[in-house]
Amino acid sequence: MTTKRALVLAGGGIAGIAWETGVLRGIADESPAVARLLVESDVLVGTSAGSAVAAQLSSGHTLDELFDRQVAESSAEIDSGVDVETITELFLAALGEPYEETLDRTRQQMQRIGAVALATETVPAPVRREVIARRLPSHDWPDSELRLTAIDVETGELTVFDRESGVDLVDAVAASCAVPGAWPPVTIAGRHYMDGGVASSVNLVVAADCATAVVLVPSGIDAPSPFGAGPAAEVSAFPGAAFAVFADADSLAAFGPNALDPGCRIPSALAGRDQGRREAAAIARFLGL
Repeated sequence: MTTKRALVLAGGGIAGIAWETGVLRGIADESPAVARLLVESDVLVGTSAGSAVAAQLSSGHTLDELFDRQVAESSAEIDSGVDVETITELFLAALGEPYEETLDRTRQQMQRIGAVALATETVPAPVRREVIARRLPSHDWPDSELRLTAIDVETGELTVFDRESGVDLVDAVAASCAVPGAWPPVTIAGRHYMDGGVASSVNLVVAADCATAVVLVPSGIDAPSPFGAGPAAEVSAFPGAAFAVFADADSLAAFGPNALDPGCRIPSALAGRDQGRREAAAIARFLGL
């Protein structure tokens, strides 16, 4: 019987990176032991924004250092020039055509959105890759279990990158963060990949071999999903024991209307830290501390 613990970090744009880092920093304010247990989980799973945070946590840098990066006045982040509403409109237009009834509907949806990703003009791929490279304190895969999700544009299938995949860590994070319509798909070994959070912002199935999971989700608990039951239902369906922290009202207000806007970074980090302090005791109880 497995006893592995997972820390699962969901997608949520620049706001999500800052908020998740802030939540962990706030937990450390109240209980360094709980924060240490989370950071040192047997498995770290990252999707989109969560892939950046998971890679950062695996770099050996302290939560203090990672949080300070999020609240610094300057950063390497750039504005995509689009907002979440615009991206949603692109998705809905792509999904409006009839489906082939004999094929998996979700995969067809991912393929259509992948086609949008390939067709949309964005910043050049090398420019975007440099942003991701500067996000990561280390460009080497850790010895620990780090799993990063992306979606194969052509097949619509979920892909999980780890240190055995033979993929550069920067490319794996860039693929996981390649929001279709905002950033270019990432080419790895001749295949194109887009954001791992398109079908599911959580991808909790990637931690199915773990007995327990703590999940940080930078969206409201009732956030809808066009491709499934949504994060809350995904957490409820986890076969092991799972504890999820969803962004509360104060955090959602800090995110503002566009989670991809670099201007939301500092308020999201600060709101996350405040929420982390409030959540620390409940997480400690869940972990038996």
